[in-house]
Amino acid sequence: MTAKADFNAEEWSQVAEAPPIAGLIVITAQRGGTIRETMQMAKYWTAEREQHGDNELLDALLASRPEVNPKQFENAEALRSGGLEKLRAAVALLESKATPEEVEGYKRFTIGLAQRVAEADKSGGVLGVGGERVSANEATALGEIADALGTEPPTTTPEAN
Repeated sequence: MTAKADFNAEEWSQVAEAPPIAGLIVITAQRGGTIRETMQMAKYWTAEREQHGDNELLDALLASRPEVNPKQFENAEALRSGGLEKLRAAVALLESKATPEEVEGYKRFTIGLAQRVAEADKSGGVLGVGGERVSANEATALGEIADALGTEPPTTTPEAN
């Protein structure tokens, strides 16, 4: 089992920052819903923390609050490109230190968080009627995040509700 102690402070920051960055990439992919999406990110983090799995690495990550400084990116495009690179770097670091099962758990958690954010706010429609649970832009962002993580994108596709 891989523990937080197996990483220096900079490495741990890299690992801890990547999931919230994935959420931010989705938030900025579509206009509107920022507060609702941010709240869903926090709710997902808390719900996963309460499950306490057999993944010591993920448990250590979830023991702290999600933190990321969005001001490190100049704009939404810089967040997308720089954020995807940070996701790739975090996975590469984990692959060098953690077990394959821990890496897969981290990837599942990160893409799950991004998916929860994408599903947090309907896009389009009128007064909450109709609209898409996951917009085309959010679905694209989820695909890019999955690619950066080296995993499959969520099965959620843009559709009207």
